Amino acid sequence: MEWTDSHCHLLGFKRKKELDATLERAQAAGVHRLITVGTSPEDWVPYREMHAAHPGMIDYTVGLHPCYVEAGWEAAVSQLATFFMPPHAPVALGEMGLDYFHLPKDPVQAGEVILEQEAAFRQQLLLATELDCPVIIHSRDSFEESVRLIDESGVDWQRIVFHCFTYGVDEVSQINQRGGRASFTGISTYKSAASIREAVRAQGIERLMLETDCPYLTPEPHRGKPNEPAYLPHIGEHCAQALNMDVAALAAQTTANTKSFFNLD
Repeated sequence: MEWTDSHCHLLGFKRKKELDATLERAQAAGVHRLITVGTSPEDWVPYREMHAAHPGMIDYTVGLHPCYVEAGWEAAVSQLATFFMPPHAPVALGEMGLDYFHLPKDPVQAGEVILEQEAAFRQQLLLATELDCPVIIHSRDSFEESVRLIDESGVDWQRIVFHCFTYGVDEVSQINQRGGRASFTGISTYKSAASIREAVRAQGIERLMLETDCPYLTPEPHRGKPNEPAYLPHIGEHCAQALNMDVAALAAQTTANTKSFFNLD
């Protein structure tokens, strides 16, 4: 079986000099392609270097995560377009979006952070319309606001994926009706996450993509350990069970979906 991890974060493995061993374990588990996702200027260049060193296995993206929208974010966002040039261009813009879960407790400070997140999100969505590229959305406790800004931007919804989907059936239906999709993490393996598995069923296999979002959100049966791409098949097995389909068929379809969405060779 061939699996594709549509969203992971590999910088920590590289810094700990564990990247080669991590990639070997991924290959052994059937995870032959990984997309390492940018969150701030700190990881954009290292991810481009990883892609150059592992062509055909590691692809990468660049984007400013809402939790890294800080003073001077405009300068960071202005750098994004420069990465989209051959020979080592990213396959998507993101992750970007809104995160209202990690807001300051002070309501005034929270309001200021929201305004900055929205401004950075709008600026990146504008760039996405110019580049006509896939877009990875981070949306936490901010579904309606995220959808509104995407609608206002004019970005083609067929280019949109809500990564690490943690909402429900109604929300995934709204995304799908617009032409977008959701991708699912190890949360789908948790006993307490019945609503996430219902969202998997509501979206169905035609648009399904899987991700580890490692080193976060380790799936069963490895909870308590750092997550890694080799654990992606566990997510696939639970999603196959939720969809009442063969695991090999799900692996093939989700890999095809991911390659199509990101325009991978």
